Amino acid sequence: MAQVIAIANQKGGVGKTTTTINLGAYLAKGRQRVLVVDLDPQANTTSGLGVDKNDLNRALYHALVEDTPAAELIVRTPYHGLELLPASPVLAAAELELVGMPAREFRLSRALRQLEYDYILIDCPPSLGLLTINGLVGAGAVIIPVQAEYYALEGLGQLIQTIQRVKKGLNPSLHLLGVLLTMHNGRTTLSTQVHAEVKRHFPDKVFDTIIPRNVRLAEAPSYGKPISHYDSWSKGAKGYKQLAKEVVKRAEKRQTSKV
Repeated sequence: MAQVIAIANQKGGVGKTTTTINLGAYLAKGRQRVLVVDLDPQANTTSGLGVDKNDLNRALYHALVEDTPAAELIVRTPYHGLELLPASPVLAAAELELVGMPAREFRLSRALRQLEYDYILIDCPPSLGLLTINGLVGAGAVIIPVQAEYYALEGLGQLIQTIQRVKKGLNPSLHLLGVLLTMHNGRTTLSTQVHAEVKRHFPDKVFDTIIPRNVRLAEAPSYGKPISHYDSWSKGAKGYKQLAKEVVKRAEKRQTSKV
């Protein structure tokens, strides 16, 4: 059974898409079968894996709104073990169209139900709307990327409340897998202070891995490549390689504790 992980934060620019793509790539390099689900109408995850979002006849929208089987929409990437359920700009319409549908919060969960992977990673949009709710209902765990900047914790309380409401009313198995510090600059006092503050708010939930601010990591999406295939020796690559190991360890520990 797949480990389904939503990467969520309603704050934009914190590294959700970067984390989804590169965590997925390194899980796949570790011989896991991985599906990346692009739930963001901006479709940056789709573009970041080398797929032209404007050249798709069908994409995730059609699974959510028109009940097209998700298996028919999945795109293979050039990276062994890594596949993509892509988004296109029309996904923006789904937020409105889902409102009047029965069991609207479970549309993604139902679409993913029959898929056979080891890990499914869901890149949620930077909002707490119906698409993100679908992501949280469809997932068993959440990773929250947090940028190492002054307003890092702003809005996180609202996100945690949303996760708790979803857990209580829609998805009892949902849990916080971890908080990931991104865009960290070890040479600044601010980054160190933010790290300490995040650990204070989320004791035992902050990943040991810290993703550094890295030029090569920022460049990779423009080439449609994960960092593992763009510059595997960069600091960003080393960070996500380590994160993948930590995610597997946490996920397996959680799975074992439920048996």
